[in-house]
Amino acid sequence: MKNHFRTYWAFALMIGFAVSSFAQDSAKTPLALGKIEPYVMEVTYDKTSHLIFPTAIRYVDLGSEYLMAGKAEDAENVLRVKASVKTFEPETNFSVITNDGRFYSFNVHYSSCPQVLSYDLMTMQKAVDKAGGNDVLFEELGNNSPSLAGLLLETIYKNDNRIVKHIGAKSFGIQFILKGIYIHNGKYYFHTELANRTNVPFQTDFINFKVVDKKIAKRTAVQERPMIPLRTYKPLGEIGGKTTEQNVFLLDQFTIADDKMLLIEIFEKNGGRHQTLQVENSDLIKARLINDMHLKF
Repeated sequence: MKNHFRTYWAFALMIGFAVSSFAQDSAKTPLALGKIEPYVMEVTYDKTSHLIFPTAIRYVDLGSEYLMAGKAEDAENVLRVKASVKTFEPETNFSVITNDGRFYSFNVHYSSCPQVLSYDLMTMQKAVDKAGGNDVLFEELGNNSPSLAGLLLETIYKNDNRIVKHIGAKSFGIQFILKGIYIHNGKYYFHTELANRTNVPFQTDFINFKVVDKKIAKRTAVQERPMIPLRTYKPLGEIGGKTTEQNVFLLDQFTIADDKMLLIEIFEKNGGRHQTLQVENSDLIKARLINDMHLKF
């Protein structure tokens, strides 16, 4: 009987040790595999360093009070960084998250005369992409990867297919059309095009997506439900004379009742050549499915 007890306790100790070792290894493995190597840069007190990111900066965290940083005025993708003291040791760090979901980590050393003061991080992003990349998930995109959403916006834009052929508006020499509606993982992608047939540039002020009652769509703004784009492929800007420009807008998935419609309105800055597209629920439910495995639409 004693031998049985000894065997039992020995076996129990072996199992306990194995479980403990596995738990310790499991706790260590994710951090080791998920390590993000920081980039190294130098800063100084008397000069400002600038970092140009591929997309708008969303978040910045400084590792210590030895650093000062802020987005450049009127430039959402440019970060200014400099030392707040004459010298500091040891190194400090800072992190940046951009609007495309990229996470950047930097280790910072003080130098009285840095060799480089300006950095174009497009090259850095390509290196990160080649190594597998790292994505930060944003609440508004749900489980959608920001980099994949950006890739889909770019692919729709570059493919430039017209799969919707009956939705458009034309007046004052301006033609505004809806070229396609796509859907992927609970999100809509609206592909639009604006052609300026005149010699007078069209300076885009803003674009609206809103759901309204059909009976009052042309008379009042009562009971409007705005739909805010989560992403836009390219900034709204000027469409020159005799020029055609397209864009792609990412919105949350939605449907509308038969007595309502979606209005897509584009407004001219300091002008009156506004254009409006009317989209029915029957158009929304016919959205082209995107197969993200092969990026085929």
